[in-house]
Amino acid sequence: MKSYVISGASILALVFTSGTALASDIYAGFPITVKDYDGKKKSSVAYTGQIARHTLHESLKKLASSGNGAPNADLKAKMMAYFSGKDAGRAIIAPKTKGPFAIKQTGVDDISKKKNLAGKTYKGTITGMPNNMTGPELVTFWIDKASAANKGYDAANGYDYGQLISKFIMGAVSYNQAVDNYLDEKLTAGKKPNDKPYKKGAYYTGKEHSWDEAFGYFGAPAHTLSLSPRQVYEIAKQGKKSKDPKDALTFADFNKDGIVDLKTEMTFGPAYYAAAFDASGKGTKYLHNITKAFLDGRKLITSAKGAKLTDNQRSMLMSYADTIGKNWQTVLAEAVFKYAGSSYKDLAKLKTIIEAKGDTKKMLRKYVKHWGELKGFSLALQTGKENLGDTATRLNRLIGFGPLMPNQSQVVDIDSKGNFVRDQGAGIGEYMLHMLKVQKLMADKLDVKVRKNDMLKEMAGLSKKLGGSNSAEND
Repeated sequence: MKSYVISGASILALVFTSGTALASDIYAGFPITVKDYDGKKKSSVAYTGQIARHTLHESLKKLASSGNGAPNADLKAKMMAYFSGKDAGRAIIAPKTKGPFAIKQTGVDDISKKKNLAGKTYKGTITGMPNNMTGPELVTFWIDKASAANKGYDAANGYDYGQLISKFIMGAVSYNQAVDNYLDEKLTAGKKPNDKPYKKGAYYTGKEHSWDEAFGYFGAPAHTLSLSPRQVYEIAKQGKKSKDPKDALTFADFNKDGIVDLKTEMTFGPAYYAAAFDASGKGTKYLHNITKAFLDGRKLITSAKGAKLTDNQRSMLMSYADTIGKNWQTVLAEAVFKYAGSSYKDLAKLKTIIEAKGDTKKMLRKYVKHWGELKGFSLALQTGKENLGDTATRLNRLIGFGPLMPNQSQVVDIDSKGNFVRDQGAGIGEYMLHMLKVQKLMADKLDVKVRKNDMLKEMAGLSKKLGGSNSAEND
C-alpha cells in the first residue's frame, strides 16, 4: 500500500508545519520501526485499501438507485463490479467533486488497486432476513433486486435497496472488519507480531498495520481531533449543510492545497454518523472518543520501536480497542433508534392519509427510505464481535423482514426463485408500537444517549389505545 503523500510533501512534514493542529493530534507521520527496512518510505501509516472500499461502498449505493424499473443485466454487472470485482479502471462514482469541494482522486485505483467489498463482508448467517443467507449472499441478492427496481425503490414490497445495501455494508464490512478482525484477532500475541513486518518487504509491522487498517475502516479524516463534530459532518456533506459551501473544503483541506485527498481528508460513513450524533448537542463524544483511542493506540504501538509488545502494552492496546468497539456499537444503536422514530412518525402520517382516503404515494416513499435505513442499521449492529443474543432476536422480530405496508401486508419469506412472499401483518397501530419497542430496546440494552426522533413518550398512550396489549412480535 501507499504511504500518504500530498502534493509531493509527506504528511509527516505537514503536521509539524501546519498551524491548524498539533502534530500529536494527527493520525499520520508515525515513523518506520521495521528493523532492517532500507526502502524509501518515511512513514509507517497505511490504510489506503480501506479508503478505496469506502469509495466502492458509496459508489455502489449510488448505482443501486439508478435503475429504470426493468431488469438490467448491464447495471447488475456494474454493481457487482463495485461489490465483488477487482478490475482496474473503476471510476469513483461517489464522492465526486461538487462545486468548490474539489476531490483529488477520480478512480478507485488512484487510492488502492485490486480492492473489493465482498471479500471483506461478514460471512456469518444473517438471521434478520429469510433463507439463512450470509452477508455477501444478502448483498448480492439485494443488488439483483436493485438492478431491476425503479431508482432502487420497490413500492410493492417496501424496499429501498440503496439504503439497505449502504447501511448494512457500514456494519458488515467496516464495523465487522475493524472490531472483529483487526482490533480483535489480529491484536493477539500470536498474530501479526510487532517485531516482524506485516508481510514480507512491508514498511510497517504487524501490529502497526492491523491498527491502521481498523482506523481506515472508521472513515475519519486524519486531522479529526482538530475539528468539531459539526465540521467533520460538513465535510461528508461536501458543503451541502454548510453556511457557505466553501467552509466544508476549508475544514477538509488540512494541507491547504485547495483540493480534498480522499486518503486522509475525507469523512466516510461510520465517522459521519458518529459526528452527526455528537453534533446534536446532547453531550456525546463518539467521534472524538473513537479517534483519540485510535491515535493513542497507534502511539503506544510506535513506542515499542519495532519490538514485540509486552503483556502490559497489549493489555493497554486492548483497552483502547474496547473503547473503540463500545462507542462504535453505540453509534449503530443510535442510528437504529433514530430511524425507528422516523418510521413511527411516517406511519402516523400514513395512517392519517389512509383514514382521509388521500394519496399515500409520497409519504410511502419517505417511509420506505427510513425503514430501509432502520433495517440496514439493525442488521449492521449484529455484525460485531459481540453476540447480541436475545437483543438481536427481539430486534429482528419487531422490525420484521419487510415494512408493514398501507394494505397491512408484509414480506414474511423469500421463495426458492427469489420472489418475496407476503402475508397480512399486524395493524398499523401495532407496528407503530413495534417501532417504539425498538427504541426502548436500544435505550435499555445499548444505552443510547442522543435518542434522535425519540417517541417513547407516546408508548404508554399507544399501548393503552390498542387495548393494553403487548403486541405480538413478528415471528
